[in-house]
Amino acid sequence: MNFFQRFFGHLHTVNSHRRRVRKHCFKCGLYWQGLTHDLSKYSFVEFWTGVKYFQGNRSPNTAEREEKGYTLAWLHHKGRNKHHMEYWIDYAIDNDHGMEGMKMPNRYVVEMFCDRVAACETYQKDKYTLKSAYDYYQKGKDRYMLHPDTRALLVELLTMLYEKGEDETYKYIREVVLKK
Repeated sequence: MNFFQRFFGHLHTVNSHRRRVRKHCFKCGLYWQGLTHDLSKYSFVEFWTGVKYFQGNRSPNTAEREEKGYTLAWLHHKGRNKHHMEYWIDYAIDNDHGMEGMKMPNRYVVEMFCDRVAACETYQKDKYTLKSAYDYYQKGKDRYMLHPDTRALLVELLTMLYEKGEDETYKYIREVVLKK
């Protein structure tokens, strides 16, 4: 794949993903978060890493991590975007447990939910189902450093999506989750 294919392929993927997240956030009533979601992906460190490692079927950060053992783009991204669970990792309050996931505000858990759904839609394309984001969560759940309340809400939303559909899930988010 030449430079222009990678450049425009990555730009299309970022724009498509952001458009999908925006659609889901708007359905939940998170208009500002939908508009501002992942703007850091256009920063130099994140965008050019994406172009260099673009493949079209998975995150370029994975390829950078495989090559270097770390990814500067991801370290930059997760430190600037509150919808990522990694943003909320800190030292335990009691100092006996080292690092742990802090409780995320519900609006960021909802944005994380929208982000996961949109990422599955973006990368799985016509193989996407309402259960895709739940299945993806299940594959990695033992590695996630999440506060128990944050984990419970995320699992509840992912489960509700595939069991009850988008309309009921978004209504629940608007009327119950974001009202708390």
